[in-house]
Amino acid sequence: MAWPSGGYTLGETDADAHEARATWAAVAHAALRYEPVTMVVRPEDRAIAAGYLDARISLVEAPLDDAWMRDIGPSFVTDDAGRLGAVDWVFNGWGQQSWASWEHDSAVGPAVARAAGAEVLASPLVNEGGGFQTDGRGTVLLTESVQLDPFRNPNLTRADVEAEFERTIGARHAVWLPRGLTRDSKEFGTRGHVDLVAAIPSPGTLLVHVQANPEHPDHEVSQELLEVLHSSRTADGKPWRITEIPAPQQLHDGEDWVDWSYINHVAVNGGVVACSFADPHDEKALRLLADAYPGRQVCAVDARPLFARGGGIHCITQQQPRDGGHTPA
Repeated sequence: MAWPSGGYTLGETDADAHEARATWAAVAHAALRYEPVTMVVRPEDRAIAAGYLDARISLVEAPLDDAWMRDIGPSFVTDDAGRLGAVDWVFNGWGQQSWASWEHDSAVGPAVARAAGAEVLASPLVNEGGGFQTDGRGTVLLTESVQLDPFRNPNLTRADVEAEFERTIGARHAVWLPRGLTRDSKEFGTRGHVDLVAAIPSPGTLLVHVQANPEHPDHEVSQELLEVLHSSRTADGKPWRITEIPAPQQLHDGEDWVDWSYINHVAVNGGVVACSFADPHDEKALRLLADAYPGRQVCAVDARPLFARGGGIHCITQQQPRDGGHTPA
């Protein structure tokens, strides 16, 4: 994880800053119940972070622009011998967004890899960890509006992108989604990250965000994505077992249509750290997550402060598999 350190993430008031820090800490502590947690912090923020975080959380110092570790950090991989590697994608502020800065974040990947003792696998692809999902067996979910974004990879074709995913994470079959959620596709979004719309809890199984209310523009989006996914196959040529995860009942937050999503969770050793929204649909969605991850305990954290800043629990975390031949959680 990365500690929130400034800008829109901390907001304009002391109350805003406390809310951000307390929420990042809540996610870290939820994960800590199941496995070790490492937090990247700016040197000048170390004392502040230590005041919010359990002493068992390791702190690693590095310059930061932002706190979305899923996107600024590396994507961990293992080879057939179980040796740990870290794919260092090019990060350019979610497609050179005018509100983003990435001078420091673009160097976080190698810094995290070094801290983890992983071999750095440099990639020329502009990409973020929230921009793909994989089953670890050759299938990868991608979004046309992200990897083929002219502000990310203007000269690349689908084949080029697929070849790079094969080289870096071993993906041999790509399922391309046409777009992401409505709010995430606007000015302050990522232009369509897949980790808000679909997750792969186990090979052959998909969890898909579904907005059932036709008043919300994501109703049309989710129906389009379901159609694509139902017609797609895994790398082994098999159809998906699809579980529809309902969107929260709340449609609007006073500023725009919400892109709140239970899909944006992270699996940890023996558990799942999941988003809740104090919403009538929380109970059903969390129950479906528990069914999708048998043997894991679902731990919910109020993710509204995260989504107000542009993301969710999956967005601020990045799982690291053990090396030495162990199976990742």
